[in-house]
Amino acid sequence: QVQPVESGGGLVQAGDSLRLSCTASSLMFSSYDVGWFRQALRKPREVVATINWSGGRTYHADSVKGRFTISRDIAKNTVWLQMDSLKADDTAVYYCAARRDNEFSILISQYPYWGQGTQVTVSS
Repeated sequence: QVQPVESGGGLVQAGDSLRLSCTASSLMFSSYDVGWFRQALRKPREVVATINWSGGRTYHADSVKGRFTISRDIAKNTVWLQMDSLKADDTAVYYCAARRDNEFSILISQYPYWGQGTQVTVSS
């Protein structure tokens, strides 16, 4: 079991960049698949990007493809979400979640371990 912890959120202007970080105290975190999800006000939570334990497989939602990049450094026990060309529609609470399974998944329901979230606000 791991407890993800997010950091890096903030208030930026449209077109700016931010990098979110997700880590955990347990070194086992490096063996977990990790996903970034977001929830805007009055909207359901949605997947943003996911990465498998080795970093060899990733998924990016169409809404962020070409602007956001998920990556990880196993030695640093950290997963990042690099967000470029931010838009007002990207405003949301961003959550990091982890799962340990042989199959790659982008489904929210299949991620049992969640962080508290970090707010990203993009002003237009």
